Amino acid sequence: MRARAHRSLLTAITAASAMVLPVVSVVPASAAAGPDPQAFRQSVKAPAVKRHVERFQQIADANGGTRAAGTPGHEASATYVADKLRDAGYKVTLQEFEFPFFREVTRTVLDRVSPGAKTYVRNTDFRTMTYSGSGKATGTVQGVDLVLPPSPEPSSTSGCEASDFAGFIPGNIALIQRGTCNFHLKAELAQAAGASGVIIFNEGQPGEGADDRRILLTGTLGTPTTNIPVVSTTFAVGDELAAAGTTVTLTADTESDPHRKTRNVLAESRRGDPDKVVMLGSHLDSVVEGPGINDNGSGSAGILETALKAGALPTRNRLRFAFWGAEELGLLGSAHYVAGLSAEERAKIKLYLNFDMIASPNHVFGIYDGDDSDATGAPAGPAGSDEIEQFFESYFTTIGKPYTGTDFTGRSDYGPFIGVGIPAGGLFTGAEGIKTADEAAKFGGEAGVAYDKCYHQACDTLANIDDEALEVNTGAIATAAFVYAHSRTLPEAAAPGPTRPGTGGGGLGHDHDHSGVPR
Repeated sequence: MRARAHRSLLTAITAASAMVLPVVSVVPASAAAGPDPQAFRQSVKAPAVKRHVERFQQIADANGGTRAAGTPGHEASATYVADKLRDAGYKVTLQEFEFPFFREVTRTVLDRVSPGAKTYVRNTDFRTMTYSGSGKATGTVQGVDLVLPPSPEPSSTSGCEASDFAGFIPGNIALIQRGTCNFHLKAELAQAAGASGVIIFNEGQPGEGADDRRILLTGTLGTPTTNIPVVSTTFAVGDELAAAGTTVTLTADTESDPHRKTRNVLAESRRGDPDKVVMLGSHLDSVVEGPGINDNGSGSAGILETALKAGALPTRNRLRFAFWGAEELGLLGSAHYVAGLSAEERAKIKLYLNFDMIASPNHVFGIYDGDDSDATGAPAGPAGSDEIEQFFESYFTTIGKPYTGTDFTGRSDYGPFIGVGIPAGGLFTGAEGIKTADEAAKFGGEAGVAYDKCYHQACDTLANIDDEALEVNTGAIATAAFVYAHSRTLPEAAAPGPTRPGTGGGGLGHDHDHSGVPR
C-alpha cells in the first residue's frame, strides 16, 4: 500500500521498544497535550479479553454447542454483553428483528453411485448451501452450460439464464459452475427446470489465498425459497462429477423458519457530541454447526472489553458499539440497523470500524483496503475509508508487526455501512482461505493451510484462538476507539445513498457469500 501523510488525524506515533508489545501513542492533532492513548490501551488487558472469549465458550457448551442467531446460545450471549455494558454506564438498546433461520437437521450426504462408488466428505469436498431445501435425490448428473477446462479468467455464466436449461431432463441433478450470477438464481432456475438436486462447484481458476477458485465453495441462496437439496463443492469434485454417465445420491434434511426473531445489542456512551458518532461493531452470532469462538467471539470480546474501559471516558465524540445478530445468514442484523436509520441519523455516524475474526490460528494481520491501493478485487470504500486504513497501517508499523490488505467486499458487517457512504475500516485475520508461502514467510504459520481450519465448524472452540493475534488486534481496537473518540477531525462521509451489496469474494477467504454474489 502506498504511503501518505496522515494529515490532520495523527501528528505523532511513538513506541517503547522494551516491551513485547510496544506501547503506542497515537495522538490526535487536537489533543496532543490531553488524553493519553497509551494509558487507555494498557487498560484494555489481554486476560480480560480472553475471559469474555471463555464466557462465550461456556455459553455455547450450555446450549448445544452453538451461539447461532435465533437459538438460546445467542440469546445468552446477547444478555451477557448487554448486562456488562449496562453496568459500565452505557445506554443499551436491544433491537429485535425477524429473520429467516436455517439449520441442517442431519448432516447432508453426497455419494457417487457410478462410475464407481465414492462418498464425498462434508466440509472438505462439499458443503450444504444455506437455505438449501430438503430431500433425497438420486439420479444422473447433468452439466449446465459448463466451461471445462475453465477459462484463464473467471467468465462462466453457467445456470444464469433459463435458456441454459434447454434440454435439461427433469429428475436429473443439475451440475452448475460458479460465476457471474448469484447462487439463488442458479438454484431457482434449476428447480424450475425440474432438477431433483443442485451441485454448484467452484469455477476452477488457480490463484493464491482467496483468489484460488479451486477451493471448497461456501455460499447461501439468500432466502428459503428453494425446495430441493443444494450443495457447493470444490472445482475438483465438480470436474469429476461432470464425467458422462455419472450418477449420485444427494440427501439433505434442513429446517428453515422465515419468521425467527433475534436481536442486535447496541450500546451508546453518555458523553461526547451526539452528532459525531464513532461506531465499532462485531457480529455476536455463530453458525449453527459450532460455538463460533474465533468467528466471531474474538471480535466481540475485543470490542466489549474496549467498551467497558471506555465507558467513563470524557470523550469529544460519542462512542457507539454494536454486537450484530444473524450476520452468518447474510449480514441481517447490520442491514436491518442501517436500513432503519434516517438520513439525519446516518449523517451522524462519522465512521464504522468492523472486527470479524481477529484471532485466527494460522493468522495474518489483515487491514481493510479502504482506498483500493492493492488494486485487487473489490473497489475502494467510501471517502474517508483511506484514512482509517492508514491509521491501522501506522499502528502496526509502530508496534513492529507486519500487515496486509484485505478486500472491501461487503461480506462482513461493514457492508451495509459502505453501502450508504459511511467511511469504514477494520481488521481481519483470515478464514477458510489458504495461507500462501509469501504470507507464511511474512507472518509465520503454515503455508498451504487455511488461516482457520475450523472456520464454520464445531472445532471453532477456545482451542482455536491464537492469543498473540487476539492481543495485538485488541490493542489496535482500543487505540482506534480512543483516538477517534477524542479527535476534532473525523473522516468525511459521502452523501448517503441506498444500501448496495458487496461485489467480491471474501477477503482472505472470509467468504460467507451472504448476498449469493459469486464473484
